[in-house]
Amino acid sequence: MKPPSSLQTSEFDSSDEEPIEDEQTPIQISWLPLSRVNCSQFLGLCALPGCKFKDIRRNIQKDTEELKNYGIQDIFVFCTRGELSKYRVPNLLNLYQQHGIITHHHPIPDGGTPDIASCCEIMEALAVCLKNNRKTLIQAFKGALG
Repeated sequence: MKPPSSLQTSEFDSSDEEPIEDEQTPIQISWLPLSRVNCSQFLGLCALPGCKFKDIRRNIQKDTEELKNYGIQDIFVFCTRGELSKYRVPNLLNLYQQHGIITHHHPIPDGGTPDIASCCEIMEALAVCLKNNRKTLIQAFKGALG
C-alpha cells in the first residue's frame, strides 16, 4: 500500500538536518559604562557564541576568536550545562579555557534568579575582575537583547 501523496518525506524532515549557513556577522558586544557606580570600567554583554537555536546560527570557532581578539579576559556564563547543550555549544566552557579566557560559570536556569549567596559570589567575582582592570563579559542566550 502506497502512502497518500500529501504525506511526503520532506514533511517529516527535522530542522536539525537542514543545511543552514552559519551567521557571518561579527558577534555584537554591548558595553555598559559603570561610571554610575564609581567604576571607570565597562562591562560587556553579548549573546551566546556559537548558538544554534531556532533562527540563530552562530559559528562557535569564529565567535570565540572574535572575543579573544576583542581582548576579553573573563567571561561570566549564566547558562546551565543543559542550556549549553540545548543551544548546541556543550563544550563552550572548555573552548574558552583553550583560548586562555577565564570562565566564571554560575548556572542560573532560564527565567530563574540566583539565591542571595550565589548573587553575592557573582558580584564579588565581578568586582575583583573590574578592580583589576580585566576586560569582562557577561553572557546569556540572547545577551543584551534578551
